[in-house]
Amino acid sequence: MKVFVGDKVLVTSGRDKGMTGEIFKIFPKEQKVVVPGANMYSRHVKPRDGQPGEIRKVERPLPMSKIAVLNEKGKQDRIGFEIKGGTKTRIFKKSGAIAPVAKVAKKK
Repeated sequence: MKVFVGDKVLVTSGRDKGMTGEIFKIFPKEQKVVVPGANMYSRHVKPRDGQPGEIRKVERPLPMSKIAVLNEKGKQDRIGFEIKGGTKTRIFKKSGAIAPVAKVAKKK
């Protein structure tokens, strides 16, 4: 996988085309990602145990083919890998700059 949680992305197609955000969650087997605020749908929840029914807005995963990673200048770019001196680094294909990996705290 070339994208990680915390990468800034642009939605390239669909009803949220042009929207930007950070990747919140990744589903590698399904090749999908969740971007907060993008691909929002209404979910109808039935009333139960004294709680009233409601309509919730939920985020659905987007296919990875429908997003583009944004480089340091805020432009669409692709991610590649480069091996120098035995270390593997992520780079942006157009600019050749190193693509940072966001440090995200792991859940315990």
